[in-house]
Amino acid sequence: MSRYTGPTTKLSRREGQELFLKGDRSYSDKAARRLDVKPGQAQSNFRQKYSEYAIRLREKQKLKRIFGLTEKQFRNNFIKASKQDGVTGDNLISNLERRLDNVVYRLGMLSSRSEARQYVNHGHVLVNNKKVDIPSYIISLNDIVELKEKIKDNIRVKSSIESVARRGVPDWLELNPEKIHGTIKRLPNREDFKQPVDEQLIIEFYSKL
Repeated sequence: MSRYTGPTTKLSRREGQELFLKGDRSYSDKAARRLDVKPGQAQSNFRQKYSEYAIRLREKQKLKRIFGLTEKQFRNNFIKASKQDGVTGDNLISNLERRLDNVVYRLGMLSSRSEARQYVNHGHVLVNNKKVDIPSYIISLNDIVELKEKIKDNIRVKSSIESVARRGVPDWLELNPEKIHGTIKRLPNREDFKQPVDEQLIIEFYSKL
């Protein structure tokens, strides 16, 4: 399945919660007002009963869309997490948080994961002074992530850095806003992911396939 390229607002409306796919615009009052209206639905009081399968599917779709992955990518991440020691759900979310495109976004260098992914793909991101152009690259403890010098003056980068206080930088990362580089202070855990996702439902979804 190819990556979704349609209106990202519809994805948040489909899941009934803000997935923060539109950068700073996701924090607007207008975005919040639209969340209770399903795509194609004129009425905000629309109610729908979901089957057990549909409930688990929606939870899987929600997490997949937050990180902007294709179905194949997400399933591969789930399989990898299930083979690691520890709790599968915790492993899954920790691995997704450690993706390079997500780290660039979480540091506030760019305003959305899709934008961060684009910059990584174009070779604008360095890890420990070496170019890494693979968005799924998994960062490690004490890694230093930064943008190339010629990109640091980009208006989109500057705008994102200026507004980083709005969404904050997670405790497991440290941002130097002047030099626009970040350090991995510790590896992320489940508690660092604040969006309401029930990973147990995702485990149950894949266990029934």
